[in-house]
Amino acid sequence: MSRRGTLYIVAAPSGAGKSSIVNAVLARDEEIALSISFTSRAPRPGERHAQHYHFIAADEFKAMIKAGDFFEYALVHGDWKGTARQSVEPQLSAGKDVLLEIDWQGARQVREKVPDAVSVFILPPSRDALEQRMHARGQDSEEVIQLRLAAAQEEMSHYGEFDYVIVNDVFETACAQMHAIFTASRLRREAQEQRHGDLIRALLAE
Repeated sequence: MSRRGTLYIVAAPSGAGKSSIVNAVLARDEEIALSISFTSRAPRPGERHAQHYHFIAADEFKAMIKAGDFFEYALVHGDWKGTARQSVEPQLSAGKDVLLEIDWQGARQVREKVPDAVSVFILPPSRDALEQRMHARGQDSEEVIQLRLAAAQEEMSHYGEFDYVIVNDVFETACAQMHAIFTASRLRREAQEQRHGDLIRALLAE
């Protein structure tokens, strides 16, 4: 039996450190591919097309929705974000694990389509820390930061929909916890039966 890859979902409120944790863990885990999302917002300083996001116009995004091109999508803070089906399914079918770095709305859509997806929610250690991190990025205006803070509590209220919760207080600890989730998932019986089917059958042969 060929092994199908595992779909991982990672979500968090803006400023919780989701991208930093994901990038650090993926840098040392070659078995997982990051799905690059599409967005209708403008690039932030330092962001590159097809590396951080696929940046497209809102009209083009809506056309893709109409065509059924998205695995999941949502309107977040006034901008569209979504994951194209062609960015996910071929890799899973080929046995590659895929990580979606999305919001809770998108995560809910994905779980409806892929019930066995492994989901992780990242929380900040405090509200003050969340605000400090948003300011430290230096990428958003004060008005935008206040809007994101106002939305953060609503976003965090959905943590209970996820399989795992990580509190990003000490960065290295949070990264180690994320990596432990990936490792444990690969050791599940179903995954090991797919990966080591020949060995298991040989060991159990009369």
